[in-house]
Amino acid sequence: MPVCEADPWRVQYFETVPCPADVLIPTEDCDAWAWNPRESWIYDKLRVARSQGLDCGPHGVVPKRFPVFSKPIVNLKGMGVASGALLSLADYEANYTPGHFWTEMLTGDHVSTDCAIVQGKMRWWRHTTGKPFGPNGMFDHWIVHAESRPALHGYISSWAGTHLPDYTGMLNVETIGGRIIDAHLRFADQWPDLYGKGWVEALVRLYAEKSWHFPEEGRRRDGYSVVLFGRHGRRFRHPSADMQAAVRAMPGVSSLQITFHEDKPPEDHAAPPGGFRLAIINCHDLDQGFAARRRLAEAFPADDLLWPDAAPALALATDSP
Repeated sequence: MPVCEADPWRVQYFETVPCPADVLIPTEDCDAWAWNPRESWIYDKLRVARSQGLDCGPHGVVPKRFPVFSKPIVNLKGMGVASGALLSLADYEANYTPGHFWTEMLTGDHVSTDCAIVQGKMRWWRHTTGKPFGPNGMFDHWIVHAESRPALHGYISSWAGTHLPDYTGMLNVETIGGRIIDAHLRFADQWPDLYGKGWVEALVRLYAEKSWHFPEEGRRRDGYSVVLFGRHGRRFRHPSADMQAAVRAMPGVSSLQITFHEDKPPEDHAAPPGGFRLAIINCHDLDQGFAARRRLAEAFPADDLLWPDAAPALALATDSP
């Protein structure tokens, strides 16, 4: 299998694509950090902030103005753990934490961008945003956009060319208002099927041959990754094989992920504070994705499920890949 994948529900995207045995393609930040020692510094979020001239500093250095955003300097598990806004000096002093830093509060669109990089030059990219519901880190769905964002593309391309001049591989960056808040030496493994036919083969060539070739002119389409959430504190069983097959066969469905282990306690899964992620449906038509989610929901007790009851503005999930 060409990709070192920790989540069994995502193996489906990679298991049929041949790859040289000595090629390692990471999907986990801990692997990416270990396999790219020259570039692993980008997991130092304080250093990334400073590389862009943002107002920032480690806890112990008092901000000159508030609010600021605080989080661990290094967090290879992601999930927005121990991060949040500090609104005042009193708030900052009460939440002083060794190993954390603060940065100026950014505003604007929150975007996740996957990039294919060859010797520091961006050869391919896709931008993704998410639509949340509720205040606790849950997102109803993500949109993998067909359209580019020229200003954002230019900024990321310039930053990568300056700071990763010798790097070849995938790069994922999260931005707010066009400034990088997180960088990862990997790609988002939740929706490679939405990038188009042949994308995984191009990914393997990138790591095996240090080149990028993925012609897609006129073939890009918006994609959607729709999530089904359950309530925390419940124990869930996988839908039957027949139910899963029926959902996968529904019009417009590209793939189905059942995103939990039956034999693992729910509290041991990575999940946002608001809910327990049960499944993800990838599709190219959002209404068809919603229909597939409703069908899949029949496999779970209705009282154990959570549904969005509002439609907030676009943003990126704190539990994003």
